[in-house]
Amino acid sequence: MEDSTQSATRHSPDQDLALVTASTRGDIAAFEELVRRYDRKLLRIAHQVTNSLEDAQDAVQETFLKAYQKLNQFQGTSKFSTWLIRIALNESLMKLRKRRHTQDLPLEYEDPNGENLPLDVADWSPNPEQLYSRVELQEIFRKTFEELPPILRVVFVLRDVEGLSIKETTAILDLQPSAVKARLLRARLQLREKLTKYFRQPLPAAHNSVLR
Repeated sequence: MEDSTQSATRHSPDQDLALVTASTRGDIAAFEELVRRYDRKLLRIAHQVTNSLEDAQDAVQETFLKAYQKLNQFQGTSKFSTWLIRIALNESLMKLRKRRHTQDLPLEYEDPNGENLPLDVADWSPNPEQLYSRVELQEIFRKTFEELPPILRVVFVLRDVEGLSIKETTAILDLQPSAVKARLLRARLQLREKLTKYFRQPLPAAHNSVLR
């Protein structure tokens, strides 16, 4: 969920587009303003995905470098922030790939069991945002969060940590809403299952719907 500070720092797509246009014409100050607007947000997302501040910082630097190099490819059909976050996620996943020496961690990762999930699974409480904010549980959550497959971690970060809407998340990941919802549910369920072992009793179910 977004707090009032996050909401207040959002910038209009028209303002971003004007800065992008100026940047493509050689206005370095315009691009520096884009960096100022989004560097903290991108670092926060990259850090959540990579769980490494050093890797996150490198990913953000690469993101802005690639964004600057490819500004002419930005068509304005989506928000600049959507385009930028997608680059940052790709860079973050590349950092994970190198660190884990795996061959493939694509954004289009498909679960072997498909997208079909039970509809009667209860939500969990405390919710991810509340749990993550509690100092005494941060280390437990960090270790558990690291065990999530990258694509589930990405969806969880965008929806439950950054508070982006389903529409915004689908635009960034280039997925159908049903796929985003299914992967978010899978991430929540995996976290619930892994976190329950740290408590004497299972975490109680909330009254709200699993998917917002």
